Amino acid sequence: MGYSGDRAGWRLSRRALLKRALAGCAQVALGFEFLSGCARREQEMPTPESRSTRPSPTPPPDSHKARFYRQLGDGSVRCEVCWRHCQVSQGEAGFCRSRKNVNGTYYSLLYERPGAIQVDPVEKEPAFHMLPGTSILCTGTAGCNNRCMFCQNWQLSQSSPYEVENLGYAVGEIVALAKGMFCRSVSFTYNEPTIFYEFMYDIAASAKEMGLYALFHTNGGMNREPLRALLELMDAATVDLKAFTEGFYTRISASSLEPVLHTLETIRGAGKHLEIVNLVIPTLNDNLDDIRRMCAWIKANLGRDVPLHFTRFFPAYRLQRLPSTPVETLEAAAQIADAEGLEYVYIGNMPGHRRNSTFCPRCGETLIKRVHFSVLEMRLDHSKCPTCSHEVPGIWLS
Repeated sequence: MGYSGDRAGWRLSRRALLKRALAGCAQVALGFEFLSGCARREQEMPTPESRSTRPSPTPPPDSHKARFYRQLGDGSVRCEVCWRHCQVSQGEAGFCRSRKNVNGTYYSLLYERPGAIQVDPVEKEPAFHMLPGTSILCTGTAGCNNRCMFCQNWQLSQSSPYEVENLGYAVGEIVALAKGMFCRSVSFTYNEPTIFYEFMYDIAASAKEMGLYALFHTNGGMNREPLRALLELMDAATVDLKAFTEGFYTRISASSLEPVLHTLETIRGAGKHLEIVNLVIPTLNDNLDDIRRMCAWIKANLGRDVPLHFTRFFPAYRLQRLPSTPVETLEAAAQIADAEGLEYVYIGNMPGHRRNSTFCPRCGETLIKRVHFSVLEMRLDHSKCPTCSHEVPGIWLS
């Protein structure tokens, strides 16, 4: 079957996957192969505290010059791809550990160095209003510009490029893989795609030339100039709005709320399809007054028709002592969103919940029936409700 075992379990070898993809072998529902360059067993991973804080070594010969940085007079550079604006001295890497200053030139250490590639249902992003029922080829790397204590993919996101195996796919190979696996789109996910901006940008450009759609799933920390350039190639974005308080972002994610709000406004202003994810974590961001303020802000600044996903938290990474989110909390959050006038409100990580499905906000008709990420029934008439002709925003199959 072309599988090779490692400590992380079974994974499809690169040669076998390319052979199958180029031969046009389609995946079957819920039978998606996952390639990961990092061990998945938590006990085999070093803790963040045990990892070396020394600067990463000189970039290998295939390192790629970074975009969006400024050279400073003392040989240091200022990164301008994300809100942190890291000032990086010679020989050092930025906060994300994925971009390094070598003699005044800034390099990406992640170009054509994917640490994970997977074919998923597009609903898993989640993107419920984009080509429902189709497959999407997802690419991720090591590293992140946040330090979220609840990260589900921490083995990738909290590792440096030198702690994760490079799976060795070039831009063109990834796009060919997407076509060969009958994907309608490509996405950039698992870790924060801002930090592998150049790789993402070139994949998206190549994918568009091949007639594929492109989506990125982001924490929202990208600066406006690189974001606007990227949006020229993107069809959609899924943005994590992790909470609606600065305190949560500071304490739990080592990040900031304000850049995320700017990102949401920029994506919406560019006319791109946008969906928002709010992972509801018990005791940390489940205050219903804060959720009400968040929903009111979404309606006032983005519009009532932006899909909002309230997602169930499961214990992970540094928050393993917290309980899973009670379904009652998720339902209360969804009812608040309804009351504030949001039209497409979902509950995620709850397979079989009624709010896995899409309903017409005008007449209540079930438009897309789902169980978790599986589409069971599509009743949209192109982009309209078949009963009342209400226009539903999204990217729909023709």
